[in-house]
Amino acid sequence: MTHKRPARRPGRVAAVLACLPLAACSAGSTSVGKPTGNSLSIGLTAEPANFDFTKTEGAAIPQALLDNVYETLVKLDQSGKIRPDLATSWSLSKDRRTYTFHLVKDATFSNGARFTAEDAKFSIERVTSAWTVAQKAQMSVVDRVRAVSPTELEVTLKKPSNDWLYRMTTRVGAMFSRTGVRELATEPVGTGPYVVKNWNRGDSITLARRKGYWGRTPHFASVTLKYFKDPTAMNNALLTGTINVIGQMQSPESLYRFQNNSKYKVIEGTTNGEVVLSLNNGSGPMKNRKARQAVRYAIDHKALMDTCWAGRGKLIGSMVPPTDPWYQNLTDLYPYDRDKARKLLKESGESGRTLRLRIPTLPYATACGTVVKSQLEQAGFKVKLDQLEFPAAWLTTVFKNSDYDLSIIGHVEPRDMQTVFGDKSYYTHYGNPEFSALLKKADQDSREQQITSMRAAARLLSQDAAADWLFLLPNLMVADEDITGLPVNSVSESLDLTGLGRS
Repeated sequence: MTHKRPARRPGRVAAVLACLPLAACSAGSTSVGKPTGNSLSIGLTAEPANFDFTKTEGAAIPQALLDNVYETLVKLDQSGKIRPDLATSWSLSKDRRTYTFHLVKDATFSNGARFTAEDAKFSIERVTSAWTVAQKAQMSVVDRVRAVSPTELEVTLKKPSNDWLYRMTTRVGAMFSRTGVRELATEPVGTGPYVVKNWNRGDSITLARRKGYWGRTPHFASVTLKYFKDPTAMNNALLTGTINVIGQMQSPESLYRFQNNSKYKVIEGTTNGEVVLSLNNGSGPMKNRKARQAVRYAIDHKALMDTCWAGRGKLIGSMVPPTDPWYQNLTDLYPYDRDKARKLLKESGESGRTLRLRIPTLPYATACGTVVKSQLEQAGFKVKLDQLEFPAAWLTTVFKNSDYDLSIIGHVEPRDMQTVFGDKSYYTHYGNPEFSALLKKADQDSREQQITSMRAAARLLSQDAAADWLFLLPNLMVADEDITGLPVNSVSESLDLTGLGRS
């Protein structure tokens, strides 16, 4: 099977809300002014902690850098299909273990070095040798990598894997320069069309179009990603012309301010962003399966979504969005039933313990946190709600130290069911051998069997009450009327600027 490059296509903007985040990069405190004709300013929520997604968890870093500063051999198009990028074509051997990639000939890194198969080999091998984030496990199936020539790369897997090529479209597939990885936290070096020009910490990141880029030149010479903690401030920034795009609407109840105004366009679709009521399966009251089930029955998901997110979004019931081939609506597994929740809580023996609901200071989490607390208390739970500054405090307390019973976080990485629940050391601490076996079977079987096994894994995860899925975030964007290239659905964790323009 061989895949070749079609004509280069417009990119897409991904709605990314969850955790986390110079060629020349300088720190400062100057606020961003009104964007000019050849510049664009996009309002976002979660600022990166740094620029190194090889050692820092979360989605905010690849949101800013993937497809813009860093590129991959293959990437997703708007329909979710895998297309060539730095690879012009690829083929797969009959035993489904060896991929052969043919690479572009004229790509260079922002430090001037030429991109070759040796860089691709270095980048793939470095994931397992130097990365520290959970996603590194996605490259463990690789057996060996060989640079056949400067433009030909051969990757042999330990076993057939349905998932591996897809993962090469994500951050683990990012191509790095062999001479450009010393200061990744502050000086990202990639083959992409943009470089980081400036980072005003706590305010904005500015990307500048790179001279000598090998591919299609993006429309905007300068793009500023401006970060807001207050949804109202972000809305006002668009209304006053300080930004051109709200990358992800954080106050859906305010849409009326833009819907009937010809100066703006509203985009609404779906995302990969599951708003998860995370449960600590490893310790405390949520280690008890009946207590977890009681939590799930206690949540009135429709009322919650109507209250905290203005009814926008989709109820899903497990860790699979509708854009994945194995999606199934599992909301009927735990319908709202307060009496059943009370009964299970009593049977669990955990009714006298106080649950620590520790949420990040992100708009969707703070809006939904009070609703979750109220609904749980109505079912007989005792709940203490804490708001933790995001990203630093939440990452340290909840993600790293697991010092929580429940939390609320938007997991926006694509196809992340295995990452979040397939590793018992991850912060959810869910470990079920049957679940792991289904994931393994799905990866190695035929494409058709993959869907069957992934559906079975998602159902088991939901039945086991490993977490509660409050709702799926909508791809809700608002922009100046003349901005083009905005996607209906968000299928990637990157905020791809390359296809955006102005009419």
